[in-house]
Amino acid sequence: MAATAYSVALLGGARLPAAPRSALLPRRSSVCPLRPQDAPRLSLLRAKAASEDTPASGDELIEDLKAKWDAVEDKPTVLLYGGGAIVALWLTTVVVGAINAVPLLPKILELVGLGYTGWFVYRYLLFKESRKELATDIESLKKKIAGTE
Repeated sequence: MAATAYSVALLGGARLPAAPRSALLPRRSSVCPLRPQDAPRLSLLRAKAASEDTPASGDELIEDLKAKWDAVEDKPTVLLYGGGAIVALWLTTVVVGAINAVPLLPKILELVGLGYTGWFVYRYLLFKESRKELATDIESLKKKIAGTE
């Protein structure tokens, strides 16, 4: 009713012909997606979890976590890093929300990201020599992080 009044006001008093109600509803398919003859095939798709992969109860999981926590030597550092990670995640969501609130900035940043992605593909992925260069750069970075270099 409100949409009709709005369209009458928008068109200056001219009324649009009303669409039949059946045209607005989607057609109902006469074919059922699961048929009885598909039952043998569907039974092949069932999977069961192996009992040795999952703990039998929550108590075992809690005991395992307690044992791992007791094995940690420097507990205050672990708590500090965990708290820092939570604060960093919260701060990141706040910054991203603020950037997203600026009208044109998200689209500009999207274009910058697409441009950088295109440059990276052209620079490192298109040619065989550049792929080898990227692989050696990644290996040297792994060695620096691991401290073996």
